[in-house]
Amino acid sequence: MVYDIFRRLRLMESKTMLYHRRFCIAALTLSAFATTDAQQRPNVILFYADDLGYGDLQCYGGKNVETPNIDRLADEGCRFTNAFSVAATSTPSRYSLLTGQYAWRKSGTDIARGDAAMIINPSQYTMADMFHNEGYVTAAIGKWHLGLGDKTGEQDWNAPLPMALSDIGFDYSYIMAATADRVPCVFIENGRVANWDPSSPIEVSYERPFDGVPTAKDHPELCFNQQSDFGHNMAVVNGIGRIGYMKGGGKALWKDEHLADSIVGHAINFMCQHKDQPFFMYLATNDIHVPRFPSARFRGKNKMGVRGDVIAQLDWTMGEVMKALHELGLDKNTIVIFSSDNGPVVNDGYKDRSAELLHGHSPAGPLRGNKYSAFEGGTHVPAIVWWPGHVEKGAVSKALVSQIDLMASLGQLINARLPKGAAPDSFKALDSWTGKNSVGRQWVVEEAANHTLSLRTKDWKYISPCSNPYKIMQNEQIETGYDDKPQLYRVAEDIHEDNNLATQNPAETSRLKDLLDTIIGINQ
Repeated sequence: MVYDIFRRLRLMESKTMLYHRRFCIAALTLSAFATTDAQQRPNVILFYADDLGYGDLQCYGGKNVETPNIDRLADEGCRFTNAFSVAATSTPSRYSLLTGQYAWRKSGTDIARGDAAMIINPSQYTMADMFHNEGYVTAAIGKWHLGLGDKTGEQDWNAPLPMALSDIGFDYSYIMAATADRVPCVFIENGRVANWDPSSPIEVSYERPFDGVPTAKDHPELCFNQQSDFGHNMAVVNGIGRIGYMKGGGKALWKDEHLADSIVGHAINFMCQHKDQPFFMYLATNDIHVPRFPSARFRGKNKMGVRGDVIAQLDWTMGEVMKALHELGLDKNTIVIFSSDNGPVVNDGYKDRSAELLHGHSPAGPLRGNKYSAFEGGTHVPAIVWWPGHVEKGAVSKALVSQIDLMASLGQLINARLPKGAAPDSFKALDSWTGKNSVGRQWVVEEAANHTLSLRTKDWKYISPCSNPYKIMQNEQIETGYDDKPQLYRVAEDIHEDNNLATQNPAETSRLKDLLDTIIGINQ
């Protein structure tokens, strides 16, 4: 029954609000199979996981954790084995996905602070603008990490923000300003702090601590839910150290163990409210990003520790969204795209024993490198497309696809007309993303954390040289893939990138370098 959706969610909300939502979904379900002209246009859900590696799911060979809901999505849709995010870190990947422009073409697109100004300018045409202008109702729910407000570090978190997601095409938004390890630790709903508490006004600083407010560095005993390892020793919220300093918040402060529930609840509520009109929902989970502190329903249930627990929680999130689609009668007319913003990271600033508890699990699967890296593990990610009647069930595609093309491809899907100059790096590749074209792109550009660019073709991988390279990120124990000499790998035979063939094959090295230089020069 549809009422069960909200029983499963266990949201920390009032009984009145919970009743409202139950009534909403039940009433809408009465007309679940009604057909209108608007319904013929497919709904689109872009489900974006965080730090999920190529090898983290069962359907990609993952060990020690069950992911039945995502695996079912793959069984009923098309699973991609050569899909790439644009960058090996969060902010540039999200920027590129939503604008169709490579992040390395724009300054200020590195990993954003929690108090960063909005990185996407309102004058820039976005994926949300595209759907909105074609008659879709649009939503962004979950992790944002692309800045808010007009000036970095000068936001008034106690008032409506002067620049927010409504300025770039989203009709509704319920988001985390950045990510869970950065302050402010509150949700932002339609440009203002959700559940704002006037008795506890919010102050945020990334420069200095607030007088009288203890920090994780000075008071580690306050980190009773999770101890910091490196870098997360400033504000303490919900017994967990964060990056950045924060004062106040009161009732608006989130509890990490309820993040997934809250994101799922607002996603389902959005679908309830807009069941009878076409919608686009950008659903970006916090899972499986640090700090990993899942709901008690999952915590302590996996042999890999909390990293395994949050993978299970991510899978649950997908399951709840799909159940709601079915119960609302939307499953026959919705396309679901599932992927991740970058590759995996195991140890990323907290003492959660994720590295010690892998038990043979390889988060990046057969790939070398992880999040941040120029090696394949940084950007080679899982991707699944589910669209009943349009995507072959159980298909596995080897097509070379990049998330940079999703904007133009979805525009192709809905026959959108984009303004001149919009999505300049995005190609129309709908046939590739629906499994009808088994070849895909001729090349994919990848960006590492230090801005090193790589060019990937079906058979080859070229990594450009960089100055002052460091081989290992010491805290995270990640191979960077950086070198002061060019690198060339025949990935068709050497997917782990063990044998650098640049000196043995100078012609191919030169060809790919020249091609990358040409791509970089376009739209400059």
